[in-house]
Amino acid sequence: MTSTDLLSGPRGTRNQLVTALRGWTGRQFAVALAASIGIALLIGIATVLIPNPIFGRDIPPVWWNYPVWILTSIFSGMLVATYVSGDRSDEKSSRFGVIGTALAWFAVGCPVCNKIALLALGYSGAITWFAPFQPVLAIGALALTGVALVWRLRGQVACPTEVQT
Repeated sequence: MTSTDLLSGPRGTRNQLVTALRGWTGRQFAVALAASIGIALLIGIATVLIPNPIFGRDIPPVWWNYPVWILTSIFSGMLVATYVSGDRSDEKSSRFGVIGTALAWFAVGCPVCNKIALLALGYSGAITWFAPFQPVLAIGALALTGVALVWRLRGQVACPTEVQT
């Protein structure tokens, strides 16, 4: 099954997503861009995917950290923008988005710099157990933020609310 098959399901999900995005206001696009950049900076600086003098990283990032970081930031930023329209009723997508963004933080961070993993597992446990589990967290982060975004965008087409100016 390809991503095209997944999005062109029986309810025309791809068409709903495109329709929802076409209906976005300039304000929603601006919020999506600003939120995506803000989330990317927050995660990137804290996990040292963006080198900085504030935080350190003992283990260098792996290749997949960067696409997961960027995609999760974009999905999360777009998800934030769906709330600009005034509809705040979908708590499930909200929770999925927050959990997905938090998972991305743990997925792309240094396994031994994560204080929770370090306290729970120790240095060798963080390397032996937590580091190999990070790709699973990354997939979960992308899935949760992606599903939350799709739900919100589909909801904007299925149950559109009046845009408040």
